[in-house]
Amino acid sequence: MIRRELSKAEITAAARKLGAELVGYAPVSRWEEYQNLREEFYPHHVWPLTKTVISLAIPSLFPIVETKISHLYRSQYNNTNSLLDKSAYMLAAFLNRNGHAAIPICRDGYGVGVLKEKPIAAFSHVWAGYYAGLGSIGWNHTLVTRQFGPRHRLVSVLTALEIEGDPMIEGNLCNKCRLCEKGCPTQSFSGNKQDKYSNMEKAACTNRRERFKGPFEHCGFCLKVCPIGEDRKLYKSTDISKYFNEAKSFAAWSSGVGANISEWRGR
Repeated sequence: MIRRELSKAEITAAARKLGAELVGYAPVSRWEEYQNLREEFYPHHVWPLTKTVISLAIPSLFPIVETKISHLYRSQYNNTNSLLDKSAYMLAAFLNRNGHAAIPICRDGYGVGVLKEKPIAAFSHVWAGYYAGLGSIGWNHTLVTRQFGPRHRLVSVLTALEIEGDPMIEGNLCNKCRLCEKGCPTQSFSGNKQDKYSNMEKAACTNRRERFKGPFEHCGFCLKVCPIGEDRKLYKSTDISKYFNEAKSFAAWSSGVGANISEWRGR
């Protein structure tokens, strides 16, 4: 295999052509420098040849996220997941084809039952995105970006190619308004404002997902209520109060109070 030198701009162009909207680069040294995770979750412990992590993000389009839990929401969730895995795989293949070892880490792959027993992943795309300069960690443990707030999906490519890292976000894009905490139907978030991010009751979120399959499986309240993101301006969505009425009615519906599905959907 002939090794061809690739510029950072060339790799970014290839990633965007494959479907990634945001692309960032993080040298593995950042995991050791900041030590936010245990060593076994460092990328070079996951795959020893890793020198750089390429973080890719695909947006979840705001009007679909904003819908009451629907088939549109589920379709977008599935489509973005498929595109993420395909983009990461093809970018890794592109690097390999040019003589640079690389592997994709799939966006996720856990069944709800597995998450319930052991709510932890082998690799964090959120922290990879943070170290790659795409955004900062929000109160609800998501990666908050300037472009989309937390309304995006992430995937990572590990490569043996050394690439200059992108500058990390200074400060915190999350303003700790805690609207995600207030709007969560399962009250999964708690904490004090001086904390970096909330305490998250993972079991409460997972149990809700396990109970409601089909179009009700994916919640999204903590994503659509977030005021950060240029996408909110693009779609002229400024009324946040409606989300709280939605969360309240969903919580009542899910507990068996007013369990008429048509009532929940607002029909």
